Amino acid sequence: MMLYDYFNHNYSTTMKKHLKKNILIAVGLLLGSNVSMGQMFDFDLSRSIPSYTDSAGYGYDITDVPSKKSNLPFYFSVKVPDGNYKIRVVLGSKSKNSNTTVRAESRRLMVENVNLKKGKFATYEFVVNKRTPYINEKMQVKIKPREKSTLTWDNKLTLEFTGSSPAVKSIHIEKDDVCPTIYLCGNSTVTDQSYEPWASWGQMVTRWFNENVSIANYAESGLTAGSFIAQNRLAQLLSNIKKGDIVICEFGHNDEKEKGPGSGAWYHYTRNLKIFIDNVRAKNASIIFCTPTQRRNFDKGKKYITNTHGDFPEAMKVVADRENVPVIDLNAMTKTFFETLGFEDSKRALVHYPANTFKGQNKELADNTHFNPYGAYEVAKMVVQGLKDLKIPITQNLRSDFKEFNPAQPDNYQTFIWFPAVLCDLVKPDGN
Repeated sequence: MMLYDYFNHNYSTTMKKHLKKNILIAVGLLLGSNVSMGQMFDFDLSRSIPSYTDSAGYGYDITDVPSKKSNLPFYFSVKVPDGNYKIRVVLGSKSKNSNTTVRAESRRLMVENVNLKKGKFATYEFVVNKRTPYINEKMQVKIKPREKSTLTWDNKLTLEFTGSSPAVKSIHIEKDDVCPTIYLCGNSTVTDQSYEPWASWGQMVTRWFNENVSIANYAESGLTAGSFIAQNRLAQLLSNIKKGDIVICEFGHNDEKEKGPGSGAWYHYTRNLKIFIDNVRAKNASIIFCTPTQRRNFDKGKKYITNTHGDFPEAMKVVADRENVPVIDLNAMTKTFFETLGFEDSKRALVHYPANTFKGQNKELADNTHFNPYGAYEVAKMVVQGLKDLKIPITQNLRSDFKEFNPAQPDNYQTFIWFPAVLCDLVKPDGN
């Protein structure tokens, strides 16, 4: 009976149906049931809910249980099987003005900067992809040691509520086995960066798709197209992908550093890209390429970006042309972006911070490859605009507030709002 103290259920017309539904929900919470009805959860955050425990399978996580008057960020986790989950959150408070941003798992931006007056509420829906390394009884993804401590691969679906005054009335979570999924493959410029101040476009592009689309980000820092395959990341993706899904690939930053026979743009790299194409199409899904984002590498006159990727962007385009794969030219778009901002202000899009900006940071951070939240947000808009320019049908599911984006007219970094997560790590992500 204690479960009824924590969940606000929609009562059915008969007591029998009501009891059956609540029993299945309870079983799903406690046992991680695969029963379809057991994968629906409702949480009333106006009531008392404890901290997360693996045995209970739900609760506040990462930080302390928030008080009703607190304006601090907080996390809420639910133990669920792998898959896509449609989330419905009701934001707002009876007792205060609120400002809330919602992120999922490893800082995937889902709902941005919602301001509500005291007593006002607003409902938002989105889909979150949750996964563990498990593929089958004989195979799993070979995740890196650093990944093991992140929210990306654990057994929970975690929501982060932040802002100047976050307020959440309720959370509804329901398994969604039919929504189309966009799978992301790539390196540190794509992956869900788990810690401040690092960020990538893959964890920002989620902001622009509505509740009918899931984004599953399989990218990881330091990977090449070949190591992505070798670590069984493609194998897991292929075990989940269905007809009509889309795979977006951005590789090149690390592939260009490979040494040995067959390395370089025109052999291993192009061969691996062909492996992606053939396997994805065999599943009746679609594939799209993104050329690698530029590094902030200005010429001596500090006016123009000079290419550091050699033949890799061109090699990707050649494979794409031969195999009829659509291409989003992030290489060209980020060049325009950096040059528009200029030599100094382009630092505002990357992890360039003076010493003591973050706790324990006694040295300057000056990284010309890895984006900060503002830069990642802008590149995500480039990806969305690229999908629109290609007339990819799934862009019919963009949120109504997406506006046409031109990298020569970027958003003002001074007006960009980002509330840093409590999870911070000053160690540079793998790759460069």
